[in-house]
Amino acid sequence: MAKTDRAVAAKATELKKELQRLVKAIVDEDDYKVETADKAIRTLSSLKDLKLNSSLSLRLDDGLAVPQEFRCPISRELMRDPVVLATGQTYDRPFIQRWLNEGHRTCPQTQQVLSHTVLTSNLLVREMISQWCKEHGIDVPKPVQNIDEEVVTDADRDSLNSLLDKMSRSLSDQKEAAKEVRRLTKRMPSFRGLFGESTNAITQLLNPLSPGRPDTPPDLQEDLITTVLNISIHDNNKRLVAENPVAIPLLIESLKSGTIQTRSNAAAALFTLSALDTNKLIIGKSGALKPLIDLLDEGHPLAMRDVASAIFNLCIVHENKGRAVREGAVKVILKKIMDGILVDELLTILAILSGHQKAVEEMGELGALPCLLGIIRKSTCERNKENCVAILYTICINDRTKWRELREEENANDTLYGLAQTGTSRAKRKANAILEKLSKFASISHTT
Repeated sequence: MAKTDRAVAAKATELKKELQRLVKAIVDEDDYKVETADKAIRTLSSLKDLKLNSSLSLRLDDGLAVPQEFRCPISRELMRDPVVLATGQTYDRPFIQRWLNEGHRTCPQTQQVLSHTVLTSNLLVREMISQWCKEHGIDVPKPVQNIDEEVVTDADRDSLNSLLDKMSRSLSDQKEAAKEVRRLTKRMPSFRGLFGESTNAITQLLNPLSPGRPDTPPDLQEDLITTVLNISIHDNNKRLVAENPVAIPLLIESLKSGTIQTRSNAAAALFTLSALDTNKLIIGKSGALKPLIDLLDEGHPLAMRDVASAIFNLCIVHENKGRAVREGAVKVILKKIMDGILVDELLTILAILSGHQKAVEEMGELGALPCLLGIIRKSTCERNKENCVAILYTICINDRTKWRELREEENANDTLYGLAQTGTSRAKRKANAILEKLSKFASISHTT
């Protein structure tokens, strides 16, 4: 059958790791997300289907011949969900559906133009396949539920291998292959999954960018880095990409060079990869935060949102907060907020960083208080007000030298008092906590 034992084993391992991560999240979190449970169920279902299908593959690989009429003309595999096309030809539904989704309006076998694209279940062939499987002690193959994710053919594998082989040839071959693999990984989720079947595929892909090679043309670099982004979207590839010895260093290098699209896509890839906590640590230790912060400081509109998303994700891990602060994140972020740029996103990052003592000190030195209080007064976004007052609370707790400034502001504008009356429950709690401290401070100041 199409999948080799090694490919099946690799996919099973990835599914098990993902299932373990999801179950741990459900068990460890008191208020886990429903989406996490749904994803765990889907992953378990995929693992079960893989087991059933691999059993079928083993039986067929042992020499059991599949009757020609039970094979899909496109995939050459035993059909799971046979359907009849307008021309009367029978195909496996996911493969002919993909053919139609690609814009074809002819029959793959007869080349006739289709009068319509309605697919009708071939119940007779389905029943014949079911009976044949039972006679040979084989589980009847289940129809594919997610066409884009699951449909992979030997032709797809051959295509990927051919494209990767070109990455070690001439520059023209590399450019041609890079554009095609970028297109395929964008359009076909199933093609992204193929990278998980080979431990060397990502290294082969990035061969033209390897250190020591001549300067890579910007368009080739952009295509390859964008392909890494596309591959990283596939959940089973996230760990594979991050643990590859060349992938993260090349993404970091691409943050500094190439077209702005390349730099933006490199940031987006790091954001996507950092969905896994283990990857957050790998990326942080690799030195990604400095070039991300530098790119944020440059302020190119195309890259800003992807960069902010990547910094936010990385800073969820405690170790990366200190790295971001040391690399100047507070100054850059606060300046952007004061300039009214990506205020929502950057306030969230600043709130995360406010748990770091040095970050709090820098905020005080850089004039964060009037900026944050101004946002509370003027903003209509409750989330922004929550983040502002949370940061102010942290400053208030960690830096008593700012209490007088806060008190003077409150006497003049009643900013925190107003928030304590009209804010969200979280904002009210923080605002009241600050007001209590300011009240005590006022009493102490008055008595002394």
